[in-house]
Amino acid sequence: MSKFTFKILWLENNIAIAIDYIIGDNTSPLTSYFFWPRNDAWKEMKIELESKPWINENERVDLLNKTTEIINFWQEKEKSTSLRKARERFPEFNFIATN
Repeated sequence: MSKFTFKILWLENNIAIAIDYIIGDNTSPLTSYFFWPRNDAWKEMKIELESKPWINENERVDLLNKTTEIINFWQEKEKSTSLRKARERFPEFNFIATN
């Protein structure tokens, strides 16, 4: 069972990614939201995760790989790609949308 979950703000011109730590049935924010393409969300996430020495290398790599996946999915989306499709592709993520 994963110790982490993603929160995704699915916006028209940006995507914002945050990671929460799972504690039992609850979550606790691990990172703030990092926005792509407004900022280099992947690089900011990497720096943030590296600042937490209790996250091991394998977990950090996995979290960064998932960050890459969601950024790539958002970037490659066509106008027809919906939040529903994103939720289907990444059912383990928590999505929030403005539409």
